Amino acid sequence: MRASLSLPKVRGTLTQNAPLAKLVWFKAGGVADWLFEPADVDDLRAFLAELDPAVPIMPLGLGSNLIVRDGGVPGVTIRLGKPFAGIETEADHTLRCGAGAHGVLIASTARDAGIAGLEFLRGIPGTLGGFVRMNGGAYGRETADVLVECEVVLRNGSLKTLPVAELGYTYRHSQLPEGAVVVGARLKGEAGDPAAIGAEMERIAQARENSQPVRTKTGGSTFKNPEGEKAWQLVDAAGCRGMMRGGAQVSEKHTNFLINTGSATSADIEQLGEDVRAKVRENSGVELEWEIQRVGRK
Repeated sequence: MRASLSLPKVRGTLTQNAPLAKLVWFKAGGVADWLFEPADVDDLRAFLAELDPAVPIMPLGLGSNLIVRDGGVPGVTIRLGKPFAGIETEADHTLRCGAGAHGVLIASTARDAGIAGLEFLRGIPGTLGGFVRMNGGAYGRETADVLVECEVVLRNGSLKTLPVAELGYTYRHSQLPEGAVVVGARLKGEAGDPAAIGAEMERIAQARENSQPVRTKTGGSTFKNPEGEKAWQLVDAAGCRGMMRGGAQVSEKHTNFLINTGSATSADIEQLGEDVRAKVRENSGVELEWEIQRVGRK
């Protein structure tokens, strides 16, 4: 398919065999058959409307919660860049954000506008599109708490607005339509004092710095927290702190984080995660579920 695939004309950038390792936090993995960076929403809509429906697509945000397997990603990987990173303040303590907007920028914009309730986004490495898709959360709040509605481009190129009630949100999961690409959303907070909001953002940033290996090649939280339990505690109790496979290691600082120490392949990282799951299963009987998305060919 890589050689013979005929793709629609675009105004943005379309790159064949595009390396993805540099675009994901683990800095490992293969290439995208094609990487599409649309010029704007209309460019994305026209492309998907003409693209053969049999060709798979994968939206890519900041790459912070992702293992791209070493065999690469089939079809078209869609990366929403600066044209999708705008944030506008609206009435009633609401922000309209593009899907490419970073969490820290959303939280900072809300602070400057005196909008409280979005501080937790400061603690999630990623972009709005990923938050909406995965019901991203941290520090006691999640996307479902603040989302009003999102705009998506469906696989056939049509643009649709989905209210939060239609997303079927559960823990780190949504029921977005298959093949939908999130392009924007409206988030609602409440009136707040910018100084107090800023102080809470600083508290979150410091807590993250103190407890997580934020200055390493990592992928964020590896496993979902089972009901009533903490994944890191289960991993630690199973004796996995510091465990290695190839160049991949379970973080000494926070055991629900995997690290690329410099030479890890994506296979090393994923297999280490499976090693951890097996040890936890053996030690506590708990079946940990992956929170990190794993995509592409092995």
